[in-house]
Amino acid sequence: MKKNQAKIFLTLLLFSFCFSALAQLTDLARLEYSFIPKGNSEDQYTRLRALLNFPLKTSEDCYLIIGGEYNRIILNLEDNYPFDKDPLRTLNIIDFNLGYTFKLNQNWRIGAKITPRIASTLNNKITHEDLFLNGGVYAIKDRTDATDIKRPYRLILGLTYNTTTGLPFPLPFVNYFRQVNKNWSLSLGVPKSNVTYYFNDKHSIETFVGLDGYFAHLQKPTMVLGKQVDNISLSIAVIGIGYDYNFSKHLVGYSYIGHTFMMNNVLRNQDREDVFTLDDTNTFYLRTGIKFKI
Repeated sequence: MKKNQAKIFLTLLLFSFCFSALAQLTDLARLEYSFIPKGNSEDQYTRLRALLNFPLKTSEDCYLIIGGEYNRIILNLEDNYPFDKDPLRTLNIIDFNLGYTFKLNQNWRIGAKITPRIASTLNNKITHEDLFLNGGVYAIKDRTDATDIKRPYRLILGLTYNTTTGLPFPLPFVNYFRQVNKNWSLSLGVPKSNVTYYFNDKHSIETFVGLDGYFAHLQKPTMVLGKQVDNISLSIAVIGIGYDYNFSKHLVGYSYIGHTFMMNNVLRNQDREDVFTLDDTNTFYLRTGIKFKI
């Protein structure tokens, strides 16, 4: 029972912060590839991700941000399963981002965003079951460029709302970054916490703990052991090491490798209850890409 409760709690956290609000606030463009094989199996999970945000200056220190994100998830299910695997092989998650940010005073900036989402197999026409609504409001205190303090920092506080959680209320968002000295920094928050060592302006490595995953609707409901399946989700917790290479101040290449310590890939019914577990075996994790950030 405690194990199931922990999985549910971690899944709710994941659905709230997956495809990080922090990344959507700071990344203008991103191309990314993720790979997770199933332990002792030929099955594997691949995700291709593209993000583009375009800021429009409306007045001094005020910006309207318009953008979008596309995730194509490929499930290579090679094992024998008691259901038709074809409707599950490709998932699509499409976000439309609309945000606004302004400077409240010398230290604080306020940001808000709304993100309509399509998360579906897209086998047929889009219905209301394929549509979700995410959003958030954030207060950002950024002293990373400050010269009057010994250890520059950035603090983000917010409330996020995500219809995939099934919870009818906002959940808190916290992220704290501190530059300890020239060579070390730490970041605490969800979906990722890390400790980073900077060799120089170009190269850095980090150890991290993070969350990843997805939730999507199946447009062709599948019968599994006499029960109907309407949704699919993956939630993982991973620990690992990463490497960043700064081509310039704003253009960064990155690679993260690690191992999951919580894995839950599940087929769910219309009420989002577990029907069939595709994978719960911890395994290797890879995520790599390139991003253009503020």
